[in-house]
Amino acid sequence: MNSNIESQPHVIVRLWQDVLFATLHIPATRNALAPGVVAELARAIDWATTDTSVRALVLRGSNGFFSAGGNVGNFQARLDTHETDEDPVAARNREFGRFMQRLNTLPIPVIAAVEGAAMGGGMGLACAADIVLATHSARFALSETSLGIIPAQIAPFVVARLGQRVACRLGLSGEKISGETAQLLGMVDALAPDGPALDELLAQWLSRIATCAPGANRALKPLLRRCGHDNNEDLLDDAARQFSACMRAEGAEGIAAFRAKRLTSWQRTFSADDIRAAQLVPAHGSTSTGSN
Repeated sequence: MNSNIESQPHVIVRLWQDVLFATLHIPATRNALAPGVVAELARAIDWATTDTSVRALVLRGSNGFFSAGGNVGNFQARLDTHETDEDPVAARNREFGRFMQRLNTLPIPVIAAVEGAAMGGGMGLACAADIVLATHSARFALSETSLGIIPAQIAPFVVARLGQRVACRLGLSGEKISGETAQLLGMVDALAPDGPALDELLAQWLSRIATCAPGANRALKPLLRRCGHDNNEDLLDDAARQFSACMRAEGAEGIAAFRAKRLTSWQRTFSADDIRAAQLVPAHGSTSTGSN
């Protein structure tokens, strides 16, 4: 077990049993994604990218609230800046898109555990994850158009997760959907009745992930993202090389464990207590709306 902690003003990052937990903790704005907050999340991505011992990244909000989206208070400030070489509003918006791309292409499993609201950019954050867990009372919305703006940088990730038809339905109406509806639409993978039960559910999913070899997962996720985009011949040639590399590394241990009917060296089991300890801040109990 490890418990390395990176102290940051708005995002608490902790490595626990080789899983990186990044918990948004800005109660005054309901975990709105101000530029500084995004920069702190980006540092968590840096950690997950460079530390090959990290097996998964968990995104969550404190005080029973995932994220209200973009910080509306910062939007006017962007208009008030004066730059001659580049539109500052477009530049800042595109910067958030680069962060989203980095999150979406992390080679490890990314889980979003959603309580309360995931609005605008908060919903986009969840869409960039591989697995989304939520409470029944969670709320999701693409709220940007109600403010006269658009979900510009999160649009590709929303469409990738929900499809164009559902993305249009939500984006053009600003409809707020429940956790149950979000599951029906493909936004959410599994539901829990409340916050404590979400801890249990998250522990179950992390235990499942921890049965998989970490190096194999890091090889598989980028391979899956190439499917449907790359030339099949090149893709399958690379896949064969990666299969061979895995066989010579973790594959030897995995096959030996299977034959001996024993656990592999990489297997871990998580409990709800592990989840609560890893987050460090109250996950239950305790307003800004916005988008990116």
